[in-house]
Amino acid sequence: MKLTSSMAYKNPQEIMFGKAIKPVITKRGLKIGGGNVIPEIVPHPRPGREKDKGTLIREFERANDDALERCVNVGHPYLVIENEHIYQMTNNPSWGGEIAAQTAHQMDEYKDKYGLIAAYRSTIADIRKPDIVNMRDSDQTRKVFESFNECARHSDIVSIESMGGKEIFDYSIIRNDITGMLFAQAILGGRDVEWIWKQIVKIAKKHNCIPGGDTDCAQANTAMFMAGGFLSKNIPHTLAALCRAISAGRTLVAYECGATGPGKDCAYENPIIKAITGIPIATEGKTSACAHSALCGNVIAAVCDLWSNEAVEFHDMFGGSSAAVFTEILGYDAALMNASVELGYQKQFQACLIASDRYRDPQAFILCPDNAWTIGKAITDNSESCFTRARAAALKCGELILGDPKMMLTAFENKSLLDYLKELDSLPDNEGDFIDICLKKYSKVKGFNPASYGF
Repeated sequence: MKLTSSMAYKNPQEIMFGKAIKPVITKRGLKIGGGNVIPEIVPHPRPGREKDKGTLIREFERANDDALERCVNVGHPYLVIENEHIYQMTNNPSWGGEIAAQTAHQMDEYKDKYGLIAAYRSTIADIRKPDIVNMRDSDQTRKVFESFNECARHSDIVSIESMGGKEIFDYSIIRNDITGMLFAQAILGGRDVEWIWKQIVKIAKKHNCIPGGDTDCAQANTAMFMAGGFLSKNIPHTLAALCRAISAGRTLVAYECGATGPGKDCAYENPIIKAITGIPIATEGKTSACAHSALCGNVIAAVCDLWSNEAVEFHDMFGGSSAAVFTEILGYDAALMNASVELGYQKQFQACLIASDRYRDPQAFILCPDNAWTIGKAITDNSESCFTRARAAALKCGELILGDPKMMLTAFENKSLLDYLKELDSLPDNEGDFIDICLKKYSKVKGFNPASYGF
C-alpha cells in the first residue's frame, strides 16, 4: 500500500459542500459530490425487532418506505438511505442481504413512479471483538465478509466502522496515555483497516457496488463522547481533538486501499480526508442530536456532500415516523445549501457555518476547512509511515490550537495539551522503534493479541 504524499486540494478555499474532485455515481444515476448536497437518512430498528428475520425485515421496510415517501411528499429530489447493521444482521449474513434487496426494490419503485433518485448504503457491523477473537481468523470475521458479499449484490454503497485497535485505545484513554492511543489508532487501527479494506474493495467491485469508506468511530468518537460538553471533565477536550487528528491517518488507509467514498457520516475526521483525497464525504452535525450531542453541529457541514442524522430509532412522532421527520429535516438543510450555490452565496453560507462553531471547542476548531487542510498537509508531508503521519497530524493539531489567540483554553486544557505534545515529541522518529516499544509496553493488556494485526 502506497501512502498518500500530496493534497487533492491545493488550498482550503477550494473545498466546498456538495462538490468533490472525485464524485461517484450510483446504480440509479445519483451523483454524489457532483454539485449538490444530498440528505442521508439513517433509521434504526426498535429494541425487540431483531427477535426474528421477518420482524426485522418488516421494520426496515416501513422505515425506509416512510423516508422515500416523505421525500416525494415535500419535493426533495434525492435521497441516500443508510442501514447500519445491528449485530443480528451481520451475524446472520442473509438477513442484511434480504433487507438490502428489499430496499433496492423499494427505490426502483419510487424511481419508476415519481422519478425519485435514491441510493442505498449498507454498513456492515464489525462483530469482530478485538479483545475476544483474532481479528483476522474467526467465525465473526468470516461472517463480516459474507455479509459484504450478500449486501454488495443489492446495495449502491458498502461501508464499515472497523474496530481495530480498540482494546488498546480503551485501556489507554482511561489512563490519559497519548502514546497508547497513537499506537492503537495509527498502528493497530491502520493495519486492520488495510487488511480489511483490500478485501472489501474486491467484493464491492465484483458486484458493481461502491466501496464507500470507514470511520474511526470506535476510537476518536469514543474520545469525543468522553470529552462531552462544557460541563464534562472526563477527559480534556484537547485530547479528543488530538485523537481526531490522529484518526485521519487511520481512516485514510481505506481510500489508499481503493475505497472511493462517500465516506461514513460518523467519521468527524472526514473534512481532513476530503482535503487530502478529493473524495465525497458524509457528515453529521446538528441533525444527529437525536443520537448524540457534539460541539461542532454547524461547521461539520461546511464541506459535506451527504448530510446525515447519524441514527434515529424508528418510532412515531407528531409529524409522522422518525424516519420521515428526519428525512424532511435533512432534505431542507440540503436544499438550503444547494440554494446558496445556485444564488452564488455558497462562500458566505459556508463562512456562517464555520464562524458559528469555530471557537466553540478545540474539536470544532480543527475541523474548520483551513485547519483541516493544514492537518491534511502535515499528513501528506510526513508519509514515510502510518506512525510518522499520525504523529505529525497530532503535533500540527496542537500547534494550531495553541497558535490562535481566539481559541480560549482553560488552564487545565492548556497544560494538558502542552503535556501531550511534549510526550508526542519525545517518541522515536522511526515507526519500527515505536512499534517495538509499544508491543513491549502493552503486551499484558487484557485481550490484546498481536497476531490480530499481523505481528
